[in-house]
Amino acid sequence: MPNVAVIYYSSTGTNAAVAEAVAEGAKAAGAEVRVRLVPELAPDAAIDSNPKWRAFVDAKKDEPRASLDDLDWADAIVFGTPTRFGNMAAQLKQFLDGAGGLWFQGKLANKVYAGFTSAMNAHGGQESTLLALFNSIYHFGGYLVTPGYTDPATFASGGNPYGVSVTTGPEGKGPTEQDVAHAKYLGKRVAEVAAKVRG
Repeated sequence: MPNVAVIYYSSTGTNAAVAEAVAEGAKAAGAEVRVRLVPELAPDAAIDSNPKWRAFVDAKKDEPRASLDDLDWADAIVFGTPTRFGNMAAQLKQFLDGAGGLWFQGKLANKVYAGFTSAMNAHGGQESTLLALFNSIYHFGGYLVTPGYTDPATFASGGNPYGVSVTTGPEGKGPTEQDVAHAKYLGKRVAEVAAKVRG
């Protein structure tokens, strides 16, 4: 049974919902799963400017935060981030930047990795965000496991083979039923490949 860590950043809850769906898919495939939100870096003034952001931060204040121990523990890691100008959010980037010690010891190599993201617009940078996220994985010496076109769920949720991506629209809606199915499939695929890698 592989250990799967779902490490994500979310400001208003979209990526939190995707993280839970990925975790559900991994658990259904027999994995032990940890879902962890990375620490918030934004100042209170920024958070307070968006009621949904403040509500999410307050709702998650007592939940455990991602730590380097989660990366060490995991056989597979699925990272999630909203897109920020076609790149990952600073909160997740800082978390990854702090993993240099584990990288130096080779403890991030030979693990399975995947990613998910969200943006307001259909062409708001989802694919470039995932590709930018994957640059870290290349340096870790990890194995990328993308959904590709290996299941109809990819097509049903918009056709992104790089990873799960959610388009929220200007009203900020969360993931659709199709997005959730795609996320569950990604979690299942990651867990199944991790089990093979782990041997």
